[in-house]
Amino acid sequence: MKLKGVLPALVTPFGTDGKIDFKAFERLLEHMRAAGVSGWVPNGSTGEYFSQSTEERRQVLQFVKDFSLPNEILIAGTNAPATREVLEQTAMAKEIGYDTVLLAPPFYTRPTQAELIRHYETVLDAVDVNIVLYSYPAKDGSDISFELMDHFADNPRVLGIKESSGSLQRAIDIASRYEGRLQLVSGSDDIALDFMFWGADSWICGPSNCMAQACCDLDRLYRAGDLGAAKVLMKTLFRAMNILESGKFVQKIKYGCELQGLPVGECRAPLGPLTDEEKAEFRAAMEPLLAAPAVREAVPA
Repeated sequence: MKLKGVLPALVTPFGTDGKIDFKAFERLLEHMRAAGVSGWVPNGSTGEYFSQSTEERRQVLQFVKDFSLPNEILIAGTNAPATREVLEQTAMAKEIGYDTVLLAPPFYTRPTQAELIRHYETVLDAVDVNIVLYSYPAKDGSDISFELMDHFADNPRVLGIKESSGSLQRAIDIASRYEGRLQLVSGSDDIALDFMFWGADSWICGPSNCMAQACCDLDRLYRAGDLGAAKVLMKTLFRAMNILESGKFVQKIKYGCELQGLPVGECRAPLGPLTDEEKAEFRAAMEPLLAAPAVREAVPA
């Protein structure tokens, strides 16, 4: 399975009643599809899966599966703090129709690399799915080592790794060491263009919820070989991405959706609202992205 293009790590819209707002969800997905995304990644941290019941996670997976087209890539987030629950969530995703899951190390537990290898092997043995590894040590408290990647590099069901450590040097090392064996997936949004240069053909991207056109344009410009235009666009994107990474990531993405006329509600506690100053700073960074014309007609898909 070849991972390619911009794959939104989807937010989960909530209504004023606190329940999932599927009408707002559909409007958001239609907007991103029109911008040119390649598929969908529901139930990740951007989607606040940690705040959802199992039934809500099921509803989100089913809704996105029903909305998807046959040519769109589907990757389900099925992470949890214990292997037992990861197996349950992954089996549920498979039952709904997801053949690929995105799995970070189980959070809070800080497993050793040997324990983490057994964790992934257990999932592969129990459920017939492909896995995209997810490295985000700042959030999960555990690293995905080269020892672990060496172990799975020739397993055809371990497709690649979403690299969100923020280290370009590590991304280059992964691209060089596992070329043709593990796909490098961009997960550090503020250096997305650098990832493309070093071989990442896909970008699992939370910010594409609120700046889908710019993210897809960056991908198209790079694929078309227009590196000068891609660099100019990345400079504009960088400011917004940098503000996102400074804190309150999901709240800012949801506010960005509101700025583009697609409100998706507030985040669930413990995630709190943005201050007026935080809104003003992010709004200023978003304005040139929202005003920029699309380049998709001028660039081959």
